[in-house]
Amino acid sequence: MTNLRRTDSDDEDFKSLVKLLDADLAIRDGADHGFYSQFNKIDKIRHAVVCYENGQPIGCGAIKAFTDEAMEVKRMYVSPDGRNKGIATRLLTELETWAKEMGYLKCVLETGKRQPEAIALYEKNGYRRIANYGQYIGVENSVCFEKILEN
Repeated sequence: MTNLRRTDSDDEDFKSLVKLLDADLAIRDGADHGFYSQFNKIDKIRHAVVCYENGQPIGCGAIKAFTDEAMEVKRMYVSPDGRNKGIATRLLTELETWAKEMGYLKCVLETGKRQPEAIALYEKNGYRRIANYGQYIGVENSVCFEKILEN
């Protein structure tokens, strides 16, 4: 059985999952990892979700304010033994619900071209590609998305 819990970046289970995510991204991103990691600090994230399966943390995600209307999805991760079970979609849906509860109109995010499963997840969940924003403008490996949140 799986369940979701809202928390923040001080949560030890969230921190442990983010360490696994960073290890995976270091391999995928290679030489680009240093560039991306500077934008993925988790201190002061007030809106994080952890997914548990049989009491064990197996997935996480977070949102942080991007503009007055948009939340940015950050730190999405599901451990290998939790994949292909719909957990990433559940996490993403919970983050979107939380953003709507706080009055945000859309979510934006950045992922890497070397993460085809992440791209597929976001497209499957109604995200559409947009021009790279902010620090990702001109970054060849980055793909940015947005989704308008339905009421």
